[in-house]
Amino acid sequence: MVIFLMFAYAIFGSRGVLRIFQAEKQKHELQLELAELRQQQEQLRYEIERLQKDKSYWEHLARTKLGMVREGELIYYLPDEDIERK
Repeated sequence: MVIFLMFAYAIFGSRGVLRIFQAEKQKHELQLELAELRQQQEQLRYEIERLQKDKSYWEHLARTKLGMVREGELIYYLPDEDIERK
């Protein structure tokens, strides 16, 4: 009976085999998340650097995200083909 209790504690106890496997799985998941966050951080650093140094990038963002145009430029709106057919 004592051996059975020791065996059960070794597997299911607070420092048992199952707990170690769970901790290893959690460690692996956190390492993956950390790698993803580091990659995201690097992309944001690159974006910041571009915003600080590249005026053509500012213009690109203003045109694509905000729909801005230079003075004197004309914008032509072409209807979608699906709308024309109706």
